[in-house]
Amino acid sequence: MKRNTELTWHLAAPGAFKGKKAAIVGGTGGIGRALSRQLAVFGAQVVVVGQTFRDEGLAGVEFVKADLSLMREARRIAPYLQAESLDFLIFTNGIIAAPQREETDEGIERDMAISYLSRLVILDAIAPVLGARRGKAAAKPRVFVMGYPGTNAIGAIDDLNAERAYKAMSVHMNTVAGNEALVLDFARRYPGLGFFGLNPGLVKTNIRDNLFGKGSLKSAVAETLIGLFTPTAETYARRILPLLSSPDIERHSGAMFDRKGHAIMPSEALTRDYIARFMRGSEALIARAGAVPASARDRGG
Repeated sequence: MKRNTELTWHLAAPGAFKGKKAAIVGGTGGIGRALSRQLAVFGAQVVVVGQTFRDEGLAGVEFVKADLSLMREARRIAPYLQAESLDFLIFTNGIIAAPQREETDEGIERDMAISYLSRLVILDAIAPVLGARRGKAAAKPRVFVMGYPGTNAIGAIDDLNAERAYKAMSVHMNTVAGNEALVLDFARRYPGLGFFGLNPGLVKTNIRDNLFGKGSLKSAVAETLIGLFTPTAETYARRILPLLSSPDIERHSGAMFDRKGHAIMPSEALTRDYIARFMRGSEALIARAGAVPASARDRGG
């Protein structure tokens, strides 16, 4: 990853989250849960989306249950995110592809569905109205997309559903490229919003359960080793939280940030033409799943 030395930011004033509204897709575990808990502590009202809610009774946190492997579920829950009043929308949902190809009930490779396409479906549904009822807010509504931007991953644009070839980490690169492309594409299309990519690096969470096997010895050993040398989800959340509300990033929609919050350059391989092709392929997969695809739009070329 290359540092973007032209963008620096400073801590926001204390209380920057008090009274703000946030939604975290994937907020019931790992980094998403850590962020939701800290946002609530600082006075934000938070909607979290996921499978299993572990913070019942925590003031300021509301739960929406959803299976984000399904495009119809992503479309269904979009209205529950209260998009018109949101200040922050954060995507942390994701897995890593399994050793053998897995397919959802809608015919989509499972990692692609959960870690990327569900995000695209939700954003397509709510971006046009995001923050529309906030009145004269000091900052634009902000969308943070967690993935691994800046790594020059391009994915297999002619095989996004991994039907021709399958290797777990190669297939996961489809979601990495997709999430970075999503940030850059939506930043261009919606200048009234702020879109940002987050690269947390290695953090001890359960994201690798799908790769190693949930509860397996291999998974336990891997996460123990990762935990010895990397931050916890809570540590990363505390480190990155001030970035979310920093006024210094207001005019930098499309920016990417590494695990320490340093600005990094986007992947050189993701040209505007490549992004347009990637998004068209993504929408074709959504249509195959039977969900209503995004309306036709001018992505340029």
